[in-house]
Amino acid sequence: MSGTQCYEWLKLFKEGRISVGEGPRPGRPSTSTNDDHVERFRAAIRRNRRLTLREVSYEVDISIGSYHQIFTEKLQMRRVSAKSVPRLLTDDQKENRVEINQELLAKVNGNEHFLKTTVTGD
Repeated sequence: MSGTQCYEWLKLFKEGRISVGEGPRPGRPSTSTNDDHVERFRAAIRRNRRLTLREVSYEVDISIGSYHQIFTEKLQMRRVSAKSVPRLLTDDQKENRVEINQELLAKVNGNEHFLKTTVTGD
């Protein structure tokens, strides 16, 4: 770190600054990560989870950097095997999974030929 930078920080701390983290920066705030873009992004992902990064950013009309911010921070998602999936399940989703698995387990236990049966279109 240069001496000039040290003196600048010393001056800021004498003026009342209490942390070394970055403060607010001047300029226009980002508008591409607003609620409207997040909802459009979520809808695009729900329609087709196999969309590429470029396809979604083109459809929603946002930059690649904003795509990453919305995808990872706002929606808490990640890419898994070419599909977009939530990082964490909500409580409702967890309960739904438990109910479905219990129903399937009951069907398996009640019918020894469960996997051998076929569904007909009657």
